[in-house]
Amino acid sequence: MKKVIFSEQAPAAIGPYSQAIEVNNLLFLSGQLPADPKTGNLVEGGIKEQTKQAFENIKSVLSAAGLTTDNIVKTTVFLADMSLFAEMNEVYATYFNGDFPARSAFAVKSLPKGALVEIECIAAHF
Repeated sequence: MKKVIFSEQAPAAIGPYSQAIEVNNLLFLSGQLPADPKTGNLVEGGIKEQTKQAFENIKSVLSAAGLTTDNIVKTTVFLADMSLFAEMNEVYATYFNGDFPARSAFAVKSLPKGALVEIECIAAHF
């Protein structure tokens, strides 16, 4: 059975999609932009600040499903430019304890609201 997951502590969807969908012990999170949940605006700063905010938003959605970043099994990182990879990676690594999830990362032509990064993930109930 499909269950919609929503957190008021993460930015509301800006289109016809859910923050996350849970099915068969898996949680599929939509891409999280580095938006402040209170204002909906992108956080100020560069790629490090934006990566941190994207992960804080991810943590809020995971929490609404009773999960943490330890439950993430796969991430996809979308970057405005691959030259941002190393700085994004520094912040990314701080959100995991021990084993890292599988990951894809690539540059795209542009991201919503002019963001530098967007991160989506899949998490599992263990």
